[in-house]
Amino acid sequence: MKKTISVLGATGSVGTQALDVARRRGYAVDFMSAARDVRGLERAAREFLPTAVAMADEAAARELSLLLSDTDIRVLSGSEGIVEGILASRSETTVNATLGEAGLMPTLAVIEAGQRLALANKESLVIAGDIVTSRAREAGVEIIPVDSEHSAIFQSLASGRAGEVKRLLLTASGGPFFGYTEEEISRVTLADTLRHPTWKMGRKITVDSATLMNKGFEIIEAHHLFGVPSEKIEVVVHRESILHSAVEYIDNAVVGQMSVPDMRMCVQYAVDYPERVAPVIEPLDLFEVGRLTFNRLDESVFGAPALAKRAIIDGGAMPAVLNAADEVAVGAFLREEIGFSEIMPVVTEVYEKTSDARSAHSLDDIISADRRARALAGERIKRK
Repeated sequence: MKKTISVLGATGSVGTQALDVARRRGYAVDFMSAARDVRGLERAAREFLPTAVAMADEAAARELSLLLSDTDIRVLSGSEGIVEGILASRSETTVNATLGEAGLMPTLAVIEAGQRLALANKESLVIAGDIVTSRAREAGVEIIPVDSEHSAIFQSLASGRAGEVKRLLLTASGGPFFGYTEEEISRVTLADTLRHPTWKMGRKITVDSATLMNKGFEIIEAHHLFGVPSEKIEVVVHRESILHSAVEYIDNAVVGQMSVPDMRMCVQYAVDYPERVAPVIEPLDLFEVGRLTFNRLDESVFGAPALAKRAIIDGGAMPAVLNAADEVAVGAFLREEIGFSEIMPVVTEVYEKTSDARSAHSLDDIISADRRARALAGERIKRK
């Protein structure tokens, strides 16, 4: 039976890979969204002929509507249009590959629609993990992670029961600056930062991979997805990105998942779960790989994962504050308004100034803390 999916963030790195999986596997695509890439979404819409598409940017939606006027495809606009498209979709699974905080309301809409959530937008769980997971439980909605690390853990957890888990071993490539000292990091450029050693990702996530903030967010995501406390989640630097993560059980057995580094497998697994079907990626040749290495993270240079663990313990809206400050700081770095070594000081200062957000638990309070953190980060950058 032909599967039907929706893809949010369809013109981004993970979104285009999700569409490639749909192309190779013969999935129907009923709904797609993007932020501002009008031509990219037009091409995808003409290929897959969804019932509707949506652009977050309203001017972009007007342009797309004109371009698709010769089709029967509905064009929706703004964040409300994205939610409307999700709720109206006949998809069994929605791949949420939206970038950043903008992915939260679509995540909640997918849950409301009763669709399986193939989640690549980690910020949904970073910002409002307790709310997202509790609503999913109440609605009986499956959340299947698409991040390679969380997909690997999800698969590895099939080998035991929750009470038998000793640790989650979350692998990290280490980014482009693995082994650098603080002094060496102070001299890196934007071009240096965007040269990731393994994965091809969007610019923002590539920067987060270089600061290791992306790994910090993945710790928070793992905490919510798998119900494991932060002290039982350990980051392991694995430069080859072949072992995508692992679970250590109480009998000291370590069960992990390996494959070539290709996000398409994670998308396929999330859509076709619990079945395993014909591959969309190349096979892993262990003889060609030859050697796998594992190293400890130098937290004296890369402090983001430790700050993320602190945010879990502090609770409330502190993870949302962390995400908001990081989005603003990374945006400033990508515009070359601040240097790479200034990203974490901005994030840390904002985090310390918003400690009262620990008491925020409602969605409105979390969003308010997010907005305040963004304003503080913007002010801090202007003062530099």
